[in-house]
Amino acid sequence: MTATLDRPTPSAPTPPDPRQSRHRRSITPPVGGRIGSTALWTYAIIALIPLLLMVWNSFRTNRDLVTNPLGAPFPPNASSYRTAWTDGSMAQYFVNSVIITVGAVLLSTVVATMASYALARSRSKVIRVIEGLFLSGLMMPIHLAILPIFYLFDSLGLINSLFGLVLLYGASGVPFSIFVLSTFFRQLPAELEEAAQIDGANAWQTFVKIMLPLVRPAVVTVAVFRFVPIWNDFLFPLVLLRDSDKYPLPVGLTSFFAENSANYSAIFAGLVITTLPLIVLFLLATKQIVAGLTAGMSK
Repeated sequence: MTATLDRPTPSAPTPPDPRQSRHRRSITPPVGGRIGSTALWTYAIIALIPLLLMVWNSFRTNRDLVTNPLGAPFPPNASSYRTAWTDGSMAQYFVNSVIITVGAVLLSTVVATMASYALARSRSKVIRVIEGLFLSGLMMPIHLAILPIFYLFDSLGLINSLFGLVLLYGASGVPFSIFVLSTFFRQLPAELEEAAQIDGANAWQTFVKIMLPLVRPAVVTVAVFRFVPIWNDFLFPLVLLRDSDKYPLPVGLTSFFAENSANYSAIFAGLVITTLPLIVLFLLATKQIVAGLTAGMSK
């Protein structure tokens, strides 16, 4: 007589309860503790107050702003934006800023991404020297070289040229971009390239379809960090441009202030037009920026 034992059948893993996940997230302690979190939120609110006042006052009429400085923008009035956009030539300044900034960021990012991949994958001593030359550009403040840059632009016929500013900003951003991107490329395993070669991919396909998507957060971070100083730069456009219709927003804004010194609502509208692209950029790229800045912290 044989006895049979019923073996317990392995049970399938049960998915986590969404309510428990939400509960765990809700009890996660804040970063820096409660005191640190309170301090950060207090700082964020204080930092946002000038921005909110700028937007708030841009939707009021100038008469209402003068007679009642602390009043509310009800009903909202957008006539100051029409004054700034058309009468103040902010539309032309805005287009010039977009051409200069987008062109320079694209140029420096494309050049630095391809150069960083080549520098990170090569073990040649000559390439190490070339990388050192690129990175030496980080140690030189570019604004100290404004006089040689002026004479160079004058000899090349690039004075009063938007294309010249695109080349200047694009070249000046390459050292920082290579410094960041080459570090990310070195963290990627070489086995990925070997697997791509076995599958028949050439070097360009391996770079574009395999390696580049893996460093996308770093590329976005570099692009955003280059976008902000170029958009806000005042010195080089003031020195290298002659015609007012080629001014970008920071330089054009000074002319607009001089022409509308008593029209406070139009000045606030001009400031909003200048600041709004940066706010939209950070809102759209926040996730990629955080991923790029925190990559490798968990290793």
